Amino acid sequence: MPSESPYLGQYCVTPYPRREVVLRWLWAFVQATIFRWSPRPLHGFRARLLVLFGANIPAPGHVVVFPTARITFPWKLTLAPRSMVGRNVTLYNLAPITLQRGANLSQNCHLCAGTHDFTRWDMPLITAPIVIGQNVWLGADVFVGPGVTIGELSVVGARSVVVRDLPPRKICVGHPCRPIKDRPAPRTK
Repeated sequence: MPSESPYLGQYCVTPYPRREVVLRWLWAFVQATIFRWSPRPLHGFRARLLVLFGANIPAPGHVVVFPTARITFPWKLTLAPRSMVGRNVTLYNLAPITLQRGANLSQNCHLCAGTHDFTRWDMPLITAPIVIGQNVWLGADVFVGPGVTIGELSVVGARSVVVRDLPPRKICVGHPCRPIKDRPAPRTK
């Protein structure tokens, strides 16, 4: 009988040790119940649950994390004070994801810190960290790919696809996302 022809994903295995797989299952249960069912105003409670699972959140009472947010690995998440993870945000943090002070992720954003090497049949996992700079605002439905850093005070327009680093203090839009103009300094009133 002839051998089977190759296919994508052939011989693919999980890159995670058993302990991490078990922790991920435990987190998935907590996230689907206690975290998800907690009343919307209890952002500090959810931040403390994330800290319990290893997240780096120095001031859990000073971040906003909505109950519909989905975080894959809390132990690979850093939330600085005044950062916000909005409704239905997905943090697929196969590598570390960092939100610096005041970073704001609007509803339905998707930050994906991993991909696969499609040049190989076994498609091994490739991961790279994502950093969202100070006071960055990602509009609704923004996708951010692995290895991206977005510079401080930038604004990324709704439904943009960010696959390369973005400079600080710019308004950026598009697919692929690119800077289109300078961002003026925010006013106090």
